[in-house]
Amino acid sequence: MYRIIYLILIVICIVPTIPGLLGVFLSSLGYVPPVGLFELSLDNYVAFFSWPGIDKSILLTVSSSVVSTYLACIICFAILQKLWLGKHWSKAEALLAPLMAMPHVAFAIGFAFLFAPTGMISRLITQASSYTPDTHSPAWFVHDPYALGLTIALTLKEIPFLLLMSIPVLQQLKVNQIHKVCTSLGYTPTQMWWKAMLPLWLVKMRFALFAVVAYGASVVDLSLILGPTNPPTLAVLVWQWFSNPALSLIPRAASGAVMLFLIASVLLIFVVTIEKTLVGPFGKWQFSGRYGVSLPGKSLFCFSLVLAGIMLPLMIIWSFAQRWRFPDILPTRYSLQFWINEWHNILPTVGQSLFLALTTACTGLVLSIIAHECRLKLKVHLPKYIIALPMLIPQLSILFGIQITSLYLSDSSYYIWVMWSHVFFAFPLVYLALDGPWQSYNTQYTQIAQSLGHAPIMVFFKVKAKLLLPAIWYAWAIGASVSLAQYLPTLMLGGGRITTITTEAVALSSGFDRRVTAIYAVWQALLPFIFFTIAIGMSAIANRRPCIEKVKKDKVSHDAVIRKHRHL
Repeated sequence: MYRIIYLILIVICIVPTIPGLLGVFLSSLGYVPPVGLFELSLDNYVAFFSWPGIDKSILLTVSSSVVSTYLACIICFAILQKLWLGKHWSKAEALLAPLMAMPHVAFAIGFAFLFAPTGMISRLITQASSYTPDTHSPAWFVHDPYALGLTIALTLKEIPFLLLMSIPVLQQLKVNQIHKVCTSLGYTPTQMWWKAMLPLWLVKMRFALFAVVAYGASVVDLSLILGPTNPPTLAVLVWQWFSNPALSLIPRAASGAVMLFLIASVLLIFVVTIEKTLVGPFGKWQFSGRYGVSLPGKSLFCFSLVLAGIMLPLMIIWSFAQRWRFPDILPTRYSLQFWINEWHNILPTVGQSLFLALTTACTGLVLSIIAHECRLKLKVHLPKYIIALPMLIPQLSILFGIQITSLYLSDSSYYIWVMWSHVFFAFPLVYLALDGPWQSYNTQYTQIAQSLGHAPIMVFFKVKAKLLLPAIWYAWAIGASVSLAQYLPTLMLGGGRITTITTEAVALSSGFDRRVTAIYAVWQALLPFIFFTIAIGMSAIANRRPCIEKVKKDKVSHDAVIRKHRHL
């Protein structure tokens, strides 16, 4: 039974990567039967490399993804160095949920409202001094030619993700025990983090860095809002080619998607090379001397928290602003006009987004729980890297192949394909969110319950699921937030017929009225926050149950545990 369920899960969540990659590769060679192209040729790759500015597009893509990844990694390490062993870590951990809740698109729009030439930072500079910034200067962080704004936004948005991925890693490494040993050897906490923790932490964070650098290289929606425009990053350029109405240009777009996949693969190799270099041949710093730099982790965490906290109120103000001239700090006139005008358009879009998010969250959660249980029950199971392939492969590199495949299977089931694509991309993140709690679960509780004569399925629901309920709710919220953030899958597999808050927010961000854009950005930020609030509330209720508290705090012998279960 477990094998059949596991095979079904693989067919739904893993196997589609094969036709995705195969389809885009054949299309790059000119073989696209649905549009009448059958001749194989390498001319499309020649056209790709001869495109004006393609070298700069590739350079912008590589630089923004690599710099943002390692900036986020360094800041994450600095925060852990300052807060993990301190009294403020529990507060910082609690704040990760609202930071994770803000989608990339809403964050990018808020970032643009702050750092645009006529944004809030420019207004404050003008009011505080006699200097008047040039509002047409390309040096600002929105559509700047060097992708600085895109790099900074990617860095700030990936810090909470790396911190979240670091929690189970540091729990496995048993930092407290390492700290005691290093203290007995005369090392300070700062030196301990550099000499002992950094090599161990960096190796176990390889997979998280894979996900971050692959996303940075392939992101489209964030690049459309903040990235350079002439030329754009490679992902945006390929997306523009895909969006071209001339069907004869599809092979060139497919060749760009293949090159994007190759660039992402090279970046993954680069991450491994950096890791091996730091802890391998050039790892003498681990045991030579006692130096260690104290990084301002607390200040960096507060800065990222304040920056994210400013964005939502700023978007709310913009949504009600009727008259807001530059360089006024606040609007001179407020109005509900834009909310009233957009309400009949935004309400069905919100409803559709919520339906997709709920379906994705519940389906992804069930599949992830099944995957973890099958991993425990079966001797042969897929490694974590295979399960996470949808996270590591650029979306453009597989979505076109999947789109071609969907035309062969059913060319009119747009809603089904969009729902499946959301589950396909949310499943790896939900699975990873449950990975740490599932590994740390004490299997003795299950053995004791089964020894009392209970069926395995009842033991799972009565014991294991209740103990892991906070993690399950949190993974459910992550699945919903991933669905709400999907841009390319909704557009490509939906054929433009299905609109969500994300697709509308990205479309409105390019040159439309800021107040209407702010309305959609506010909704896009609030919907994931609602899911995380529900998860936190339900987790708090679950943690207050007396029987759960007894099981969690029970440190006595097996006989005492059995007596307690009989009494309950």
